[in-house]
Amino acid sequence: MNDKRKLVRVRDIMKTGFDLVDGMATVAEALRDAQHPDTKCLIVRKRHRNDEYGIVLYSDIAKRVLARDRAPERVNIYEIMSKPVVGVAPGMDIRYCARLFENFGLARAPVIEDDHIVGIVGYTDMVLEGMLPQFEPA
Repeated sequence: MNDKRKLVRVRDIMKTGFDLVDGMATVAEALRDAQHPDTKCLIVRKRHRNDEYGIVLYSDIAKRVLARDRAPERVNIYEIMSKPVVGVAPGMDIRYCARLFENFGLARAPVIEDDHIVGIVGYTDMVLEGMLPQFEPA
């Protein structure tokens, strides 16, 4: 391992803007209300304290709604969400985060601190924000 490499943590690269939606919302409603399309996902709120968060990737919408010619006004988020989500801690080294993504087949994950989502992280963030700056000329 290169000891001169700067430790980059998930909190350093995560996107802090993300969209929380209700599982009962339709896909059309959720997309209409989304304000952070750059995260490429929607986080599904917990229904109660002992529930878990869910996630819908935009690719899930393309595969399960668009490709199947389903009406987005008639498909609820809960029908296409993945739940529970695999979350990551903000203090995690991005190298371990990348391994976790590879091991579990993830593309992005919520960043969870004290049982609250504080951001979203994906492979692109890890490479462009975490790795690429180390190779830029000084």
